[in-house]
Amino acid sequence: MDARLKAFERLLIIMDELREKCPWDQKQTFESLRNLTIEETYELADAITTGNLNEIKGEIGDLFLHLVFYCKLGNEVGAFDVTSVLDAICEKLIHRHPHIYSDTIVQDEDEVKANWEKLKLKEGRKSVLEGVPSSLPSLVKATRIQEKVKGIGFEWSDKKDVWKKVQEELEELQAEVSLDSDEKEAEFGDVLFSLVNYARYIGVSPESALAKTNTKFINRFQLMEKFIHEDQQNIQDMNLAEMDLYWEKAKNSIQTKSQL
Repeated sequence: MDARLKAFERLLIIMDELREKCPWDQKQTFESLRNLTIEETYELADAITTGNLNEIKGEIGDLFLHLVFYCKLGNEVGAFDVTSVLDAICEKLIHRHPHIYSDTIVQDEDEVKANWEKLKLKEGRKSVLEGVPSSLPSLVKATRIQEKVKGIGFEWSDKKDVWKKVQEELEELQAEVSLDSDEKEAEFGDVLFSLVNYARYIGVSPESALAKTNTKFINRFQLMEKFIHEDQQNIQDMNLAEMDLYWEKAKNSIQTKSQL
């Protein structure tokens, strides 16, 4: 037997045994697993952000367990099982890739995405945006919205125009801020949405970019705290100018290490 199939079969057998014998596993439902699955997904995202391949491997395994668990629960209520789930995704992939499994000809990735969205509309969806989960984090959701409307050609042709839109939204935000208007939040949202769009045009993932910046800030701030502690000072007693000296020290220290 193919080693991959053998490993998957082993996981299915273990899942059956856990569901039968383990008190914790016996109590689980779709609802009780939901938040745990979200947590595991974020742990995988963190591992990807840090580039730790061993952690990525472990987190993928955790998600595999959750997916198999959902299939087990579905089977118990007669709704679906792992076979029907895998058969369904295989059929979907074949149907959505006519350039591989049929005679459709595409020139590039953009045409593949455009065909994907058109096929989904033919399958009965009334809007290209129906497939965007409402509970997605807003930054990711903005990206997915823009990717989907791009699939039907609703987008700028030149990234210079996209940047002009960013500048336009920034000016509108500044105008509302100067008036202390209630429209500040809406205009700030427009700025973020236009920046997400520009990121797509220049080949940058806004979610990944912000995640890496968050990590960079945390690492630098914690190193600043370490330097302050080593000098036997209390950060809470320091003013911004004093802290800024340690901030620059931490920044230079990290840059020096990265160059070694």
